[in-house]
Amino acid sequence: MDFIGRGLAFPVHTDATGSVALVGGEREIVESIRLILATAPGERPMRPEFGCAIHDLVFAPADAATAGRIAYEVRLSLERWEPRITLTDVSVGFDEVDQGTLLIDIRYALRGTNDPRNLVFPFYVIPPHEADEEGTP
Repeated sequence: MDFIGRGLAFPVHTDATGSVALVGGEREIVESIRLILATAPGERPMRPEFGCAIHDLVFAPADAATAGRIAYEVRLSLERWEPRITLTDVSVGFDEVDQGTLLIDIRYALRGTNDPRNLVFPFYVIPPHEADEEGTP
């Protein structure tokens, strides 16, 4: 797995020796996926197209249409920005307890291996406000 390399730990922090913490192997891939999904396009001035457009859906209703759009955006961004993996499936489910949380289940394999992996990334939408007794939001 030399093709994976090493990179900065995310969030950036120091290790026990005071050096910048690095990660490698499978953990590097997991942190890369999380970083791609947590970055909104336009957030990085020197690379404005980097990231995933799921952030445009924060105010969308937590329904099947939004889940489908999230799965599409996740697949599009990971296929573009993480060439070290082969995506096998991206599905979005609803959290049974918190109706404002969608769980993005990403199934993938490291390129050149037959080692299936998955990562669940929580995505939070802003639920609509309930009107109070007087009818004002």
